[in-house]
Amino acid sequence: MKQNFTVRQGALDGVEVFLSVAEHRSFRRAAAQLGVTPSAVSQTVRVLEERIGAALFTRTTRSVGLTEAGERFLTRVKPAFEELVAASEVARGLGQRPAGLLRLSVPRAVVPLLLEPLIASFCNAYPEVEVEISTSRELVDLAAEGFDAGIRLGQYVDADMVAVPMTPPLRFVVVGSPAYLMRRNRPEHLDDLRQHACLRWRRSSGALALWSFNDNGQPIEIAVSGPLIASDFSTMLGAAIEGVGLAQVPEPMAVEGLKTGKLVQVLHPYAPVIPGVFLYYPGRRQMLPKLRAFIDHVKSRAADSQSAGAKHAKQVTSTKKADG
Repeated sequence: MKQNFTVRQGALDGVEVFLSVAEHRSFRRAAAQLGVTPSAVSQTVRVLEERIGAALFTRTTRSVGLTEAGERFLTRVKPAFEELVAASEVARGLGQRPAGLLRLSVPRAVVPLLLEPLIASFCNAYPEVEVEISTSRELVDLAAEGFDAGIRLGQYVDADMVAVPMTPPLRFVVVGSPAYLMRRNRPEHLDDLRQHACLRWRRSSGALALWSFNDNGQPIEIAVSGPLIASDFSTMLGAAIEGVGLAQVPEPMAVEGLKTGKLVQVLHPYAPVIPGVFLYYPGRRQMLPKLRAFIDHVKSRAADSQSAGAKHAKQVTSTKKADG
């Protein structure tokens, strides 16, 4: 079948010229307004009339008037064209400054850890942007579901996405409550996990996630067993705090529990390092200013965090040298 490589003329071709002639009742004044020649205006109107199949103007040497068809066409097309122009202005505004609805797909666990302070500062900086956060454990199709961007652990971001780090690489740690570890022997080696209640995580694909470890530089995955299967890290962490069993979670999620003594870390030498949390989006070409502003905000916060971390590490090192 022969393909047509030209775009056919649409229903809106010539409408702006028609409206200008109808407003001025003059081809010459319409041409001056549009910045074209009178002959170009006349030709455009002629093509429009041929496409519609009716004369729209009555022309004499002294004046230009509308036919009945032209009057009816004007009555219907003018408000529609004005609405189209208004819609274009709205879209143009979204393309020129950070404004509109920014939709983010995120896992529930990152909301209190990362998004709450980040979103607060972003909303203060960009009051014309509305942020919608949709929590889901599934990796949604951003374009198909109408999301501007998503947030996930780096290993779950598709290779065709543009990814921006929100955190440095982080560790996966195994934690349990003091009460649980009093009932069981504290695991010292990976083989000891066979004697423990290990809380498991079911991926959105339906598969049970294996526990990942690093044994002297060698990545290892172990199938564990236990009394609870959850679909998110937050549920597993809560169950671990209640003494149900051991859980393997991203370290930032466990920090508060470790500080307060509600959790104890075990198998510390085997904790693997994972890429960290990333903001990801389909591509740069179709990016609107609202997303560009959010990406820049994320990068700025990440840089501030790294700077603060480096400063803290330097202070700790100086203190140790002074004590020594």
